[in-house]
Amino acid sequence: MGSDVGSETGDAVFLGYSQAELDRQYDQSQWSKCPPAAYSEQYLEMSAAARTAVGEPVLGSYGQGEVEKIDIFPAAKAGSPVLLFIHGGAWRGLDRRHGGYAAEYMVRNGITYGAVDFSVMPGVDMPTMIGQLRRAVAWVHANAHRFCGDPDRIYIAGHSSGAHMAGCAVTTDWACAHGLPTDVIKGALLCSGGYDLEPVRLSARNSYMHLTPEMVRDYSPTRNLDRLGCPVVLAAGERESPDFFRQSRDLAAALDQPLHVATDLDHFEVSLTLARPGGLLADLALDMIHGPKA
Repeated sequence: MGSDVGSETGDAVFLGYSQAELDRQYDQSQWSKCPPAAYSEQYLEMSAAARTAVGEPVLGSYGQGEVEKIDIFPAAKAGSPVLLFIHGGAWRGLDRRHGGYAAEYMVRNGITYGAVDFSVMPGVDMPTMIGQLRRAVAWVHANAHRFCGDPDRIYIAGHSSGAHMAGCAVTTDWACAHGLPTDVIKGALLCSGGYDLEPVRLSARNSYMHLTPEMVRDYSPTRNLDRLGCPVVLAAGERESPDFFRQSRDLAAALDQPLHVATDLDHFEVSLTLARPGGLLADLALDMIHGPKA
């Protein structure tokens, strides 16, 4: 469980937050306009609409586990860039069915889109989850030609806990772990993530995450930027909780990159802009993959 220091006295646990305040910072239901379940339902509905529009996905299996799958929506042309999307869910919820909502927009723009599935907590730990994601990337690199993808143009995007996981993917020593190029991922779009796990470890979330100091060290992207292998684009909603927003701001500062802020959108609303023409994340993804418009 999260540290109980200050839980009764109000003493600071992290950056001046008491235990109760820190727990609130990492409970997005306290800061969003609608209950998280409403957004989850919207993800499902939009993903179903995308499947109707562009067809059922190809199912890729990157391992033997039941959830070690990727819903792949191929672009029309062979050799297209690939965008892998890593869903959020506080490291404990949702699945690839919730992650297909941007498939139609990406496919229409010449991008093969993959919604990656993986095990979630508390059934597995952080090393297992990140290991699955790394194997998924390696599998896509080896099999991209099977679904009109270019193995030399793989990109990754993630929202919330999925942004944290995508951040771990791009700070992986790919040559050591899988014998792959350092830049196997050519670019990352990270939205509203928790990139340093220490405040997460100290919060109530640790009742199911069971993070250790060693996991914080090894699986916090901000602590492993020496291994960063590609450009990173960062975004967040203006109405994030203050410490979630700080996480994005601090990573942007460490990378000397701008933080793109979605005006008046909360933690969940900003993720939906990946599927909308003219949406913040949609425009950032297309610029990252195809280059800025002239």
